[in-house]
Order: sequence, then C-alpha cells, then structure tokens
Amino acid sequence: MNINDYDYELDEKYIAQSPIKNRSESKLMILDKNTGNIEHTKFFKIKNYLKRGDVLVLNDTKVLPARLMGEKEDTKAKIEVLLLKNIEGDIWECLARPGKRLHVGTKITFSSKLECEVVEKQEDGIIRVKFSYEGIFINLIEEIGLMPLPPYIHETLKDQDCYQTVYAKYLGSAAAPTAGLHFTKELLKELEDMGVIICYVTLHVGLGTFRPVEVENIKEHHMHSEYYEMKEEVANILNKAKSEGRCIYAVGTTSTRVLETVMSKYHTFKECSGNTDIFIYPGYKFLAIDGLITNFHLPKSTLLMLVSALSKREYILNAYEVAKQNDYRFFSFGDAMFIK
Repeated sequence: MNINDYDYELDEKYIAQSPIKNRSESKLMILDKNTGNIEHTKFFKIKNYLKRGDVLVLNDTKVLPARLMGEKEDTKAKIEVLLLKNIEGDIWECLARPGKRLHVGTKITFSSKLECEVVEKQEDGIIRVKFSYEGIFINLIEEIGLMPLPPYIHETLKDQDCYQTVYAKYLGSAAAPTAGLHFTKELLKELEDMGVIICYVTLHVGLGTFRPVEVENIKEHHMHSEYYEMKEEVANILNKAKSEGRCIYAVGTTSTRVLETVMSKYHTFKECSGNTDIFIYPGYKFLAIDGLITNFHLPKSTLLMLVSALSKREYILNAYEVAKQNDYRFFSFGDAMFIK
C-alpha cells in the first residue's frame, strides 16, 4: 500500500490543455478488468460495447464558475477568490490568492453589485467570507465568475461550456466530472434508442479531488468529503438491474463513489443524500458497479487507486503505458478508458 506503487512517468506533452472539437471523437481504450486485454476505438463507438438493459449512471452536477477576480477595497490590490463551499446563508469557505494580504474585516469588491468581507482566516490558507450583493447571488456568480480549471491546465478556456457535461443540471461543483465530457446529446439518445438505460446521481466535486496523497502508506490518507444525492426512481432502476443480473456501469469516479457509498451503507440502493468520504483502493470489494468509464488520472492520485481496485494495479499501469505509446491525451480534457 505504498504511494510509490501508484506512480508513473508522464511528459507534459500528454496532458490535454483543451478539449477536442467533437467530444465523442476522443479516443477510447477498452480494458478487460480480469485479463488486462486492451482494445482501441473512438468514444462514440462505446455503443458497440454496451447492450440492451445495461445501465449507465452519470453525475449531473454542474460546475460553479467559482473563480472571482476582485480587488481590496482599501488598496485596490488584485485578489482572486475561489469559492469552495457554502457554509450557511451568504457565508462561503474560499481560497484566496494572495491570501497573506487578507485579514478579518478586509473587504473585496468584485463588481458594482457584488462584494465580500473576510470573517475568518484558517491555518490552512482557507478563509470564510460573507457576501453582500444586489440581485440573485448565483446569477451574479455565473455572470462574472470563471471556471476553476485544474492546476495542470495552463491555457485559457475560450468556451466555458466546454468544461460542463451536456447533461449538467445542479450547480455545486468546483471541478467537472470529466468522464462525462465525452458524451454528446446525440450519443446519449443513440444509447437510449438501443435500450441502454441512462440515469443520474449527483455528487458535487470538491477541489480535494486534486489534493495529492502526501503519506507513504495510502491507508493513512485522509479522504476529502463531498455531497451526494440519489433519487428514489434511480434507486429503483438500479435495484431492478441488480436483481436481474444486468450490468451497471458508472460514468466517472464520482458516480462510482456515490453508488459504492450507498451500497456499502445500506446494502441496497435507496433514496438518500449526505456527505461521502469513501476511499476506494486495491482490496476494496465493489458492491455496486460492474464497470467504469473514466479518464486517465494523475500519478499517485486517489483516482488512480480507485481504478486499480476495479482491475489490477499492474493492468492499469500497463494500460497507461500503452496509452502513451498510442498518443492518448491524459487528465480532464483527455481521452477515455472503459474498464469492463
């Protein structure tokens, strides 16, 4: 369970800096989780690997354009504030850059209609602010906010919708559930027409998803917590599929975390909501899913450990080497893998 067992070399040239024009034209690697066998295809051909009655579970969270550019009221110094979590009312937990310039009582102006005041500073660099505004808060954020792109993406996003899934519905994420970025509305319709059942859960992705594992023994890693929801109609679909022996495939590690959280907690699918800090790594016995559609993840990340748990670490690391040899694009805007 050493962190170095989940390391691999990756040149920056493999890290996708921008999405391709047609989402479903990305590359797709098919990995047999039991044998390690690999096939190569295009994402829109995933329909060749699904059959009538299979269930696809997608995460319908929507990314909040949570990067706000403002200035200190007194000195006019530029400040970037990143919204992390709504604590209550108009109080939010945030990251600020540069944070050293901020103190309790500091006021930051973002526009003529939106400002905030620092009400608490924490030791880990996180601050809490209280917003004051004219109008509807979320509308103002969507109007002036920028997408909180991962730290390894250095290019400016020309179209903010590129970092949303086509089925994004419920605002609340600090990052996109990127496996879902490969789907178009047309592809989803094709899958439904051939009898694949598509349903949705919600997990609001936090920035903790990018937090590195800093302990040598991964069992000692403290997993971040994220809010999730499962509706009754979705639970009924999933329970019926389970009882009939049909396959349930998660789209993304976030959907996986919802499904496995619910099953490990209740031993069935049911309508529920809450916070999950489930940490899935090799040795974990999957209760909910039969396979996973996912992107290629960072070295030493909890996401790489999750996919290794579904297959074998050796098969996953070999697949990543094969991906490099075949010029796959990695991370958020990169290509996809279907582990089945």
